[in-house]
Amino acid sequence: MTEFTGVKQPEFDTMTSKHAEAAGRLEELAQVLHSELQSAGLDTSPAARLRQLAGRVTTQAEDLRRRQKLVHELQRQKVTFGRSTPAGSFLDMPDSLEAAKGLLDGTLAGRAALSAADGDAKALAELEKYASRTGDAEFVKAFLAALGARGVTQLPGSLAAQLRDAKIHGDSDHRMARLSGQGQKALRMLSTALAKGTDPKNPAYVGADFLKGLVREGRAEHKSGDATYSGYQAQALIWRVHDGKPPFSKEFMELVGRDVIVYEYEQRKAEWEARKDPLGRIFAGAQVPIVDVAGALGLGTLLRPGTYAGSPDAKGTSSVVDDLFHAAKSSREASHALLDHTPAGWKESVLDYLLTTRWDASRYLGDYAPFNAMLVTATTGQDTTSQRLAAEMTKIVSDEVRSAFGKADSGNLEIRDRDVFDRYTPLSYPLARAIAANIDQLSRLLLDHSTFGEVSAEDMSYALALATSHDAGFEALVAAQTEHMRAALNTVPPVGLNMSNAEQLGFTKADVKEFDFDRDGRVDKADIMQFLTDRTVAEARPISHIVEIRRQVLIAQGLDDNKADEALKTMVGDAIGLLPVPGAKQVGQLAKGAFGELIGNGYDKLTGAAYGEIANQVAQRMSERRGSLDETHRTLADNRLAVERLAEQMLATAMLHKGLLDDVNMKNQIFALGTPPAIKPFTEMSPQEYSEFLAWVRKKGGSDDLLDRFGNTFRRTSEVDDYLGLQITTGSEGRK
Repeated sequence: MTEFTGVKQPEFDTMTSKHAEAAGRLEELAQVLHSELQSAGLDTSPAARLRQLAGRVTTQAEDLRRRQKLVHELQRQKVTFGRSTPAGSFLDMPDSLEAAKGLLDGTLAGRAALSAADGDAKALAELEKYASRTGDAEFVKAFLAALGARGVTQLPGSLAAQLRDAKIHGDSDHRMARLSGQGQKALRMLSTALAKGTDPKNPAYVGADFLKGLVREGRAEHKSGDATYSGYQAQALIWRVHDGKPPFSKEFMELVGRDVIVYEYEQRKAEWEARKDPLGRIFAGAQVPIVDVAGALGLGTLLRPGTYAGSPDAKGTSSVVDDLFHAAKSSREASHALLDHTPAGWKESVLDYLLTTRWDASRYLGDYAPFNAMLVTATTGQDTTSQRLAAEMTKIVSDEVRSAFGKADSGNLEIRDRDVFDRYTPLSYPLARAIAANIDQLSRLLLDHSTFGEVSAEDMSYALALATSHDAGFEALVAAQTEHMRAALNTVPPVGLNMSNAEQLGFTKADVKEFDFDRDGRVDKADIMQFLTDRTVAEARPISHIVEIRRQVLIAQGLDDNKADEALKTMVGDAIGLLPVPGAKQVGQLAKGAFGELIGNGYDKLTGAAYGEIANQVAQRMSERRGSLDETHRTLADNRLAVERLAEQMLATAMLHKGLLDDVNMKNQIFALGTPPAIKPFTEMSPQEYSEFLAWVRKKGGSDDLLDRFGNTFRRTSEVDDYLGLQITTGSEGRK
């Protein structure tokens, strides 16, 4: 809270004048003294000290003059008012000049905003001058105090009404563009101030009463000219222009945001419930949300910066709730405050309500971008709330979409109810991101028969059927599982780990016991190969689940999807950045042989054309096939080859990383250089050299068995068959 000092204006003016006069006299005295001392041949340092004193007094006098000017301006603008005490009449004066300047400018900006809300065009232009001041906490507090919750609500409503009137009366395009631009700037200024002023952690915080005022004004009816609207319809325009800097606070969403959700439900409850019976559906029509005031007045995007990101036919109309989602998406705390909540008297959480009861209202406008972005923010963190929301979302969507799928006569997946599938397709990407962020749960479900919240392995399979139907969503899932496999392989210790060097290499004695399978007191190559075998099988199952479900969804859609092929090509190429990187501490300590230079000095990242060539070769084979359903299986088989190639790269790199190839002879190998021979930099290998390197690892390093175990597990599809109720296959080969 800003501290204020009371000043008596006449005495303050006198003090300022006397201070300036004293500073001038001290400077004159210093000059005279310096001249006298110099003439007498005496030390002039007393004159120098006097001049320093004069300088300090001059600085103080200048500060007092600035304060005097601000006091006069604050009084002239009636920003501060006199206060009578037994000692006389005082004016409130902020202790710092910055606070006083913020108080003055914030108050003037607030008054300009109120005048603009009354239709004063000059005041709207005047408001623009203060747009850069929202970084000043004192300005924001004064600005919002001058506006009040009512002014904050009325300004966007008035701007919308003015634009509507200009549009109706056929005003020039120039005037329309000017009013639109000024309106957007005013709303952005207001959105930044509001985000700061309603955050208790921000120095601009104006208190809980202001938040309560926003709720009160949001539920109230307002008028501007002949336009009538609810306060939330107007406030929504402020939320929609917000750029997330700073984000709206958890407290704002808890008090205002949650009430917005409840308010819309209360206003639409009767209409929406009427749609539940057959007769009601005929007469009630679509599930229409409450649109913001710009949508209600037919303004499209005139008060929204940038291009519209919803569906092409939505014409820029947005609902109040969607605008709220836009404001919440920039902060995980804010999005959690909205979604992780069950309002009083409700039997379902807000997330459940939005995905079920209200979902048709979201579909009505097709404005999915804000909701999807908020879902991604809310469900992709590694905190407990994010994980709980991700599990809840997965379960809800799985239950809703399950009826869309069935078994075709061929035994493969079919889309039995296209309406249900299309109904939830807009959620496929945020669902994929939520699952990808919790990719470890997929392994737990499949390998350990665990649960993810209330999600079972069967629930997850149906959720994946929707999630993998989205190209970018599928890629996110495969990339996440690739990273999971990389991380799993990277947990293996290096060859040579024992009790004496464990601490030095970043391990514990318990780790030595865990990885020493043959109990000889040392982690040797046999121990590492056993670990890699176990991890390879474990990691192959979830990635098989993802790819096979994607395959089934594409078959169900009747697609030979080139985008899917491209996604896997990209995955194979990009995943190189996820591979275990030679150069880790323990490798640098133990690798002394032919790989020493490569591991010690070579590369902090494994990238380059040689790795990408594998993906390109697969993509080239894919591109030679086109369009017929008969060839879908062949193309998708190539996709699986791409994944197997990626696994081969990862396993070969893990073996190199952990020292399994240190003692293997590289003499006369085309991928080796120097004496003693060392592996070429991967970025300099030709496709043939890289192919020879992989073949050498298989032959000399013993990776053939690892690849065989991965391939057999990866191609076994019976789990997907079981969970999705498809054709049951036998053996380890799966469906051909």
